Amino acid sequence: MKSHKITKSPAVRVLPSSNTPSGILPFSSIDRCAGGTVLIDTIHVFTYGSVEAAPRIRDAFAKALVYYYPIAGKIIEKNPGEPEIDCTGEGIWFVEAKANCSLEEVNYLEMPLTIPKEQLLPQPPPQAKFQYEILLVQVTEYTCGGFTVGISSSHLVYDGIGHAQFMKAVAEMARGLPKPTVEPVWCRKNIPVPAKAPPHGGPPPSFTAFNFTTSIVDISGGSINRIKDLYTAETGQRSSTFEVATAILLKCRARAIDLAPEAEIRLGFLANTRHLLHGVLPSVEGYYGNCAYPIGITKSSEEINEASLVEVISFIQGAKKTLPSKFEDWINGGTEANQYMSSDYGTLVVSDWSKMGLNEVDFGWGPPRSVMPLNDNVDFIASAIYLKPPLPKIGIRLVLRCVKEEHSAVFCAELSKFA
Repeated sequence: MKSHKITKSPAVRVLPSSNTPSGILPFSSIDRCAGGTVLIDTIHVFTYGSVEAAPRIRDAFAKALVYYYPIAGKIIEKNPGEPEIDCTGEGIWFVEAKANCSLEEVNYLEMPLTIPKEQLLPQPPPQAKFQYEILLVQVTEYTCGGFTVGISSSHLVYDGIGHAQFMKAVAEMARGLPKPTVEPVWCRKNIPVPAKAPPHGGPPPSFTAFNFTTSIVDISGGSINRIKDLYTAETGQRSSTFEVATAILLKCRARAIDLAPEAEIRLGFLANTRHLLHGVLPSVEGYYGNCAYPIGITKSSEEINEASLVEVISFIQGAKKTLPSKFEDWINGGTEANQYMSSDYGTLVVSDWSKMGLNEVDFGWGPPRSVMPLNDNVDFIASAIYLKPPLPKIGIRLVLRCVKEEHSAVFCAELSKFA
């Protein structure tokens, strides 16, 4: 049997293609709540490319970094709990690699991976301080002409929408545009600081590890549309794909984990708050920092199990309607922002990547076949990530780490009814 191998060139620094401003830039209060110096790992699979893919993308990063110059700096922390960006212009780590196989031979890197993720992701030289890096990129070319882009990026610098905005700017440079179509906005100082700022220091919180199983489920577009039609027929209102998928997931998981009737079931998700900051930011469209607030629902296990899908969708819509008031309350020192992020087994946190824009990144050979997260080491909170399914499928893909082994069979059986 053929051994699939990736050969990497040494990591190099890609600097901005022209001079950029220097100085220290602060993060916003929302940035500092987003996950510290956690790096988010993703793999972007492009079916078509050319032998020019890696050098063209490398040069495109150099050009885009002129406009997004803070990303070419490094994270520093003079005072504990108060990270900043030092705009040094030293660039990002970039690795060129070649695989000895086609994408088809490795099933287009569908899960489970047939190539270890460490081979797909960039590794900086030993002297690099990984926790202070902002962006590391690896472009791997395959024998079929396709390529993958493996990325490790700092959640402190941008949220998913901001990261996609930057990646689309890189893609525009690769396609020969003179500058990004969306002008980037930093302006982290403009974000209000809550009256009760998060305390710094002290011992870290303790968490229970659950040893979640990983599963991937595709919910068909037909199933989603049938539930949308049912919701409209019963309520006269419309529902979104996110609301339908989340209602399905919440009910299937509640049935599988089978908590006591009075036990709490919590759902948490991050809602985009850019539309609430008009007049605060010079351009809401160009702002690429973290800009989300956690909202959710809390119900008893019995309530979720006995509710219909239509009723659960209504619960979720009700939570979304509270965003403006809860976000304002948090800014004014009221509601705790992490109230739906408890680490007990009854809590589920979902994240919708399907509309961030990462599937629209086109370096010149078409959009990616798929975009997939590669972080799989969080076992203290049940999570689900929503993705676009690989082309040409229609619907939504759920990447799930939210049940223990003993509940996995029932959970997957319940979800399969909507596949």
